[in-house]
Amino acid sequence: MAAQGFVARVAGKYKQIFAILTSAGAADSGKIPGLDATGKLDISFLPSGIGANNVPATASEAIAAGKFINLFDNAGALGMRLADNSNNREAHGYVTVAVTSGAAGTAYRLNTVNGNLTGLTPGASYWLGTAGGVINAPLDPATQTGKTDQFLGIAKSATELVTSELDAVLL
Repeated sequence: MAAQGFVARVAGKYKQIFAILTSAGAADSGKIPGLDATGKLDISFLPSGIGANNVPATASEAIAAGKFINLFDNAGALGMRLADNSNNREAHGYVTVAVTSGAAGTAYRLNTVNGNLTGLTPGASYWLGTAGGVINAPLDPATQTGKTDQFLGIAKSATELVTSELDAVLL
């Protein structure tokens, strides 16, 4: 996609100047940034330390889009697997696209909006379920001992969960 441009008078002559879609840092100081094909600024325009709230990791199992994941040490490398309240794999994030076992993928951290879910009730609260899913009630400590209870967030719509990064509780 070509960036939009404008005409400016430079050194007494008219010159067409185009916005840049990525930044090389100091070499691009004073230039006009343009939006990419998604209508957003490229991450290269942001200051160091500011950026997408995501983590690259290799999946140890197949993970479907929208599923909540658990980050773990996989033989010295960062791995991701399905979060699950039945085996104490607390949720650290979720994926927005499916990741096959052994493939690298991007895990989006909590405190963001997971927009890849279905069947949610707007305004309702959700907790970590099994196999990366969600449930609409907390676990009962009297009957669910040994399991992980973790509040994940509140539904914004039938497909979007505004997630919260809260500690899981081992029952």
